[in-house]
Amino acid sequence: MTTLFRRAAAIVAFIGISGLAACASTDKHEGTVEYVDDTMITARVKAAVMSEPSLKSSEINVETFKGRVQMSGFVKSQADIEAAMKVALGVKGVSSVANDMRLK
Repeated sequence: MTTLFRRAAAIVAFIGISGLAACASTDKHEGTVEYVDDTMITARVKAAVMSEPSLKSSEINVETFKGRVQMSGFVKSQADIEAAMKVALGVKGVSSVANDMRLK
């Protein structure tokens, strides 16, 4: 009976460890916690951009991967690009900002 119990415990432990490994991040994929963090960073950056009166936030897209923010979309001037990047860099959790915004 104890042998059966040990085997069952080993199987349960193996499944648990395998499940945790599936949530781990790699270079190209985020783990569960990193995904939630990046979602929060994206929301904060979008809110910060929307609160900047000189920017048309509806035309600026924000994506985050492991703290790196990529901004894309269309803006009316180079000053808007610089303002959007400055705003994004000021958000907690942002490690860097990549600019893919284009002038109209």
